[in-house]
Amino acid sequence: MSMTSSPTTLITGGAGFLGSHLCDRLLAEGHRVIAMDNLITGNLDNIAHLRSRTDFEFIHHNVCNHIDLSAPVDYIFHFASPASPIDYLELPIQTLKVGSLGTHNVLGLAKAKGARLLLASTSEVYGDPLVHPQVETYWGNVNPIGPRGVYDEAKRFAEAIVMAYHRYHGLETRIVRIFNTYGPRMRPNDGRIVPAFCCQALKREPMTVFGDGSQTRSFCYVADLVEGIYRLMMSNYSEPVNIGNPRELTVLDFAEKIRTLTGSTSPIEFRPLPVDDPKIRQPAIAKAKELLNWEPQMPLEKGLEQTIEYFAGLLQKGMI
Repeated sequence: MSMTSSPTTLITGGAGFLGSHLCDRLLAEGHRVIAMDNLITGNLDNIAHLRSRTDFEFIHHNVCNHIDLSAPVDYIFHFASPASPIDYLELPIQTLKVGSLGTHNVLGLAKAKGARLLLASTSEVYGDPLVHPQVETYWGNVNPIGPRGVYDEAKRFAEAIVMAYHRYHGLETRIVRIFNTYGPRMRPNDGRIVPAFCCQALKREPMTVFGDGSQTRSFCYVADLVEGIYRLMMSNYSEPVNIGNPRELTVLDFAEKIRTLTGSTSPIEFRPLPVDDPKIRQPAIAKAKELLNWEPQMPLEKGLEQTIEYFAGLLQKGMI
């Protein structure tokens, strides 16, 4: 690795929710950052504040096509993928392609450049889990032909090919399994619980809860998640590591918490549960604590307040 000057880092999906926060973090660490995104679900507004910087570059490109970079690259964070059910149900083939062809391409680039690569995997590799909380050694309970299989299996394949490159080519690789995350820059209409509830509550619209709201989710604030991911990339551990917040709440609890924090009068409306929707989701983070000395720091209420403030700003601008 060419560490004489500041390292160069490529972030695929760099204009997305997580990718853009990673850009901020890596720039703060003194890296030169190249963000690559085809903007299928990313948004240039997320990186608008970085565009004038000389240590930041944006490349509009689909990683499923050959990546041609003349610059040396030291680190690659592969975050390109539709990541919410509303996206991957609408973009099933693109989701499968970015997990397979896209991951293959960035691995080829990492090999050519002698770069270390971190794959953004997901708690969805555990499917609708039969083990609770979910530990990294659990192989999962996934329906490969169900509607959500396009995302679950794309990420499972991505993990497999990353490990193959690590074992066969000796590539330096890292795998993070990301659990539910929230914070500023989430898309208001991405169909996930936090943006949906925040926008509905702020607009005084009914808050839609699927099923009876007893299914659980564990939400990690984006700054905590990025800290864990950064520590993993800089560690020497190549097996998958869960990064998420083990504080488990029911979906109904979330709705009520957001309603309280927004001072909203929105009623709660129940809708049928989608197909293969996981009933429980909670990371076991003993490995992250032990290897990375990492655990979430942001209290849920404070994180939600910052997220609500972000959506309130969008509402004021007429963007939701």
